Amino acid sequence: MSREDHYIVGYTIALISEFAAKFGILPKQAYNYMKRFQGLDYLYKHYGVLHTYSFEDSVEAITEVCRHNGGKLA
Repeated sequence: MSREDHYIVGYTIALISEFAAKFGILPKQAYNYMKRFQGLDYLYKHYGVLHTYSFEDSVEAITEVCRHNGGKLA
């Protein structure tokens, strides 16, 4: 695994944990939700920018993407 891939994996795990904490759900549920409503696709596509944001701002961006794609968490 490359160094960049290692960073992406670590960031993804941390962001899923922060997302889960914000909505009071389990990390597995957060992962499934983000995957179903294209939040993870957005994360991988825009990692270069998202990892420079605070976790709070990144979670908000992912939340908006998921809402736009049919997610109902508020």
